[in-house]
Amino acid sequence: MATTSKILFRGAASTSSTTLYTTPSATTTVVTDIVISNTAASSGTYELLLNDVVLAKTVTVGANDSTIIQLKQPLTATQTIKGLASATTINFHISGVEIA
Repeated sequence: MATTSKILFRGAASTSSTTLYTTPSATTTVVTDIVISNTAASSGTYELLLNDVVLAKTVTVGANDSTIIQLKQPLTATQTIKGLASATTINFHISGVEIA
């Protein structure tokens, strides 16, 4: 089995629910770190779902601030990470390990 550290998603959030990552077939992904940063001068909110289960619901990120979530959550083939935010000034940086 090959184990590969990866950036699972890095970019600006959408204001509607969007799939940020889908685990490839015949693969298990372990999500290890999520950083949510807000580049705006005012606070904003975000939501994250792991395989349609809410991880964070309407969580506030202060102006020019970041939130860090450290976890060890496995996702099996075809399971997803979805997210959205109140503004595109919220950015998601999601990393993990793919095991295939």
